Amino acid sequence: MGQLTQVLRDMKQFDDPRLLVGPKSVDDAGVVLLGASEGLPPGHEIALVQTVDFFPPVIDDPYLYGAVAAANSLSDVYAMGGRPISALNLAGFPKGFREEWVADIFRGGFEKVAEAGAVVAGGHTVESPEPQFGFAVTGVVDRAQLTANGGAKPGDVMYLTKSLGMGSMTTAGKFKKADEADVRRAAEQMATLNKDAALAMNAAGAHACTDITGFGLNGHGRNIASGSNVALRFELASIPFFPGARDLAAKGVVSGGVGRGKLALVGEVKVADGLDQALVDITYDAETSGGLLIILPPENAAKLEDELSARDVAVHRVGEVTDRIGDHYIELV
Repeated sequence: MGQLTQVLRDMKQFDDPRLLVGPKSVDDAGVVLLGASEGLPPGHEIALVQTVDFFPPVIDDPYLYGAVAAANSLSDVYAMGGRPISALNLAGFPKGFREEWVADIFRGGFEKVAEAGAVVAGGHTVESPEPQFGFAVTGVVDRAQLTANGGAKPGDVMYLTKSLGMGSMTTAGKFKKADEADVRRAAEQMATLNKDAALAMNAAGAHACTDITGFGLNGHGRNIASGSNVALRFELASIPFFPGARDLAAKGVVSGGVGRGKLALVGEVKVADGLDQALVDITYDAETSGGLLIILPPENAAKLEDELSARDVAVHRVGEVTDRIGDHYIELV
């Protein structure tokens, strides 16, 4: 993944002024400004938000797998402050894969796209060694509400809208090390859209945002910190963790994201003495369809909390943005 990112950054076609957000900033989605050439009148600054994501099953239930994959794909549009409008399905299944499972996966994914208010406009299916499912999603965003990685400022505060620990929960489900009911509750969190969180964020006026997915809290936080030339200080005691995830992590039940995250972020994360190592590990672990990390001025915090509460979205203030000192982008205290 790192090699691909570097290759994309070096390609000259990404210097087009219409490209508001591209590979150079390691954002959640690409953003392309529409203008007169697309028939818009002067003064309109609407942009397309485009993203693609697909992955193999993280849970056994085919319907929930489809729903989680769709929610995860749609989430990148929400993280940019946008609204999904259409999606193209991407799917691969092994030869002989049960037709009823395929039908349930598609039903779960398509119903979640409809819940987002978007339409499935088509797609492409191939034969693959293992199931793969997801979407390429297109959304729209007002340029004034774009929440890219580069907008965080020292003094800003941070909110996280979903609990961490999906790496532990999905790994435990895979190896039958957790109760099925607990794994299903985790799947239901993963299948929850970030739609309401994004609406609350837009109403409150955020500076930056990312959704916490494959790079974990520290990895995605690092992308914001790097893009904004700041540091993010997380208060471990304020971070929400999914019930049972800490105990699983303490037993070593985490995904491969922990090891990859620690290796990728060597020298960039500062961990205070005395913190619970199991919880620290979870902050490195990969999340599937995680919540939004919303960053905004402290004077807007009360507005965000009101907007989140009005939409029944969890309110967790998890830290603040600081000036960067030395090599650290992330500080856990």
